[in-house]
Amino acid sequence: MFIDQVKVYTKGGDGGNGMVAFRREKYVPKGGPAGGDGGHGADVIFEVEEGLRTLMDFRYQRHFKAPRGEHGMSKNQHGRNAEDMVVKVPPGTVVKDDDTGETIADLVQHGQRAVITKGGRGGRGNSRFATPANPAPELSEKGEPGQERYIVMELKLLADVGLVGFPSVGKSTLLSVVSAAKPKIAAYHFTTIVPNLGMVETGDGRSFVMADLPGLIQGAHEGVGLGHQFLRHIERTRVIVHVIDMSGIEGRDPYEDYLTINEELKQYNLRLTERPQIIVANKMDMPDAEENLKIFKEKIEEDYPIFPISAVTQQGLSELLYAVADKVETTSEFPIHEEEETGFHRVLYKHEEEEKEFEITRDPDGTFVVGGAKIERLFKMTDFSREDSARRFARQLRSYGVDDALRERGAKNGDTIRLIKYEFEFVD
Repeated sequence: MFIDQVKVYTKGGDGGNGMVAFRREKYVPKGGPAGGDGGHGADVIFEVEEGLRTLMDFRYQRHFKAPRGEHGMSKNQHGRNAEDMVVKVPPGTVVKDDDTGETIADLVQHGQRAVITKGGRGGRGNSRFATPANPAPELSEKGEPGQERYIVMELKLLADVGLVGFPSVGKSTLLSVVSAAKPKIAAYHFTTIVPNLGMVETGDGRSFVMADLPGLIQGAHEGVGLGHQFLRHIERTRVIVHVIDMSGIEGRDPYEDYLTINEELKQYNLRLTERPQIIVANKMDMPDAEENLKIFKEKIEEDYPIFPISAVTQQGLSELLYAVADKVETTSEFPIHEEEETGFHRVLYKHEEEEKEFEITRDPDGTFVVGGAKIERLFKMTDFSREDSARRFARQLRSYGVDDALRERGAKNGDTIRLIKYEFEFVD
């Protein structure tokens, strides 16, 4: 089975907790605080491994949780940083955030890496909080939680040439006779249900990678048929080879087929129309093929080269492969994400609304609910088993203006305040 899109969960490792400790050594008066910091949590990193061809492994493992950092120790010893979790992915993998749709990474070259979720920093030990006013603090931080997100991985095949066309026009047969690929071939529609790759070598020693993509039909860009699942693979190809059944044996008009497929490519991604296209008039060994080709040439307006061939009898294949190799050599790669190539760098300033430090809502039962990424991270890094840490957390909330905001919302002495799943009593 070919897996070309999968949704997985990734989480960076939490930071290690800082420690509260004091020096208690003989002949060291007033030893002072000696609690070490926690180690940093591991990042989840995706790395391209050119030997992989599918996302099959991610079908069975959909959760990737990196290890946390080591906790701080006494004698000011820092905890060990966790080793990054490196996940191997096939070349051509595009990683997107499932919630925002933002592209995190486009991984194409062997060894290329991208950090998908970052690990949290280690919490500080009590030696970090020593001041002249408080030389022996009994407070420390817990490790920062690692970043977590659901991501969608898409595999877009790295092929120089993509074969497109209606079902049963002979794409698989063509690939099988010009390369060592062995796609499934049968006399019914949608025989090919997964893309096939083949290395093609011309008579003069040139070579390129050709992909046989499952047949498209009208409405494919909207999800009709099988083709919509594999249109994304055409995005990476440099040259499109449009295979047309010139015999008309299926009862379709070759020119109408040509218009329909090109419209589907255009509707899916307008930039596909920029690709050079070579038209292959296949099944020329069949009756009526010559007459249909003559009519087709009269109707076509685009200046695309047309190569009459028969994949079965291998008629005209040499001329076709030379022409395809020429196009591949003279056509640069098309970046999936359009980049502005100029002789100088530009800095684009965007107005982005500053992330709110907190927000306050109220439940039907009258409980005030305090939320916000910054406040929640601060809460998770506070060690409430120590009174000094709890007081520090209360001071930080006050400095952020949470107390004043609660009063403005009508909070009174004794009201219940909820933060994440914990409840507190408001003291005015």
